[in-house]
Amino acid sequence: MKTRSILALALLLPGMAWSAASNWPMEPMKPDLKNVPSLQNGFRLYVNYCLGCHSLQFQRYERTADDLQIPHDLALENLVFTGQAIGDLMETAMDPQLAKDWFGAPPPDLTMVTRVRGPEWVYNYLKTFYLDETRPLGVNNKVFENVGMPHALIDLQGIQRSGCIQVPKIAANRGEMRDPLEPGRPITEEKCDQLVLEEGTGLYTAEEYDQAVYDISNFLHYVGDPSRLERHRIGGYVLLFLLILWVFTWLLGREYNKAVR
Repeated sequence: MKTRSILALALLLPGMAWSAASNWPMEPMKPDLKNVPSLQNGFRLYVNYCLGCHSLQFQRYERTADDLQIPHDLALENLVFTGQAIGDLMETAMDPQLAKDWFGAPPPDLTMVTRVRGPEWVYNYLKTFYLDETRPLGVNNKVFENVGMPHALIDLQGIQRSGCIQVPKIAANRGEMRDPLEPGRPITEEKCDQLVLEEGTGLYTAEEYDQAVYDISNFLHYVGDPSRLERHRIGGYVLLFLLILWVFTWLLGREYNKAVR
């Protein structure tokens, strides 16, 4: 518990500074812990693209496989690449000193990242990497400016740049403005500091990548509190029990009042 508290504080303090420095408009992201295929795909993507650097040292493979309805033999064959046992914690094989030499600091553990910053932050962070030749690793991020890590999912997303685009101009009634001389033609304006994806440079389409990022964020939301759904389920039974108990208590109180009168 003490270790968790220290980790949460260590993540929270720099996270507050990062959030304050970013004015990027966040896209909404609502996690769904009942969407088992999404959680399974998020698990698969995480161990393939993230676990090499970012451990989940408070989560075990066995607990994750059981919660996500994955047989142990399939999990060991397809999701455990470090030679660990199914009951081991999900730790990275990266040497901390080498990681410090490569990135300036060891990559943080992400077990509680969504509890500190929220799944929406993770979702937008993974979507807003872009090429920046001024940075040591060649990329930057709109949500976390001057990020110190490479874009691990660039093969899936493709090349994204920051630049200017033409967007429809919005009228006061929130509708798109139309050219009075050419009916149906929208009036556009230039907006800079926007992200422009080079189509065809990634393995996924834009929609497929959005879903992949959602699945990873959804999975990390689960990892941050694996017992959340079970607690909610039990909480419903507890409230039902208290409601029934209240009825009997009220009836008992009514009988006591009759005796007093």
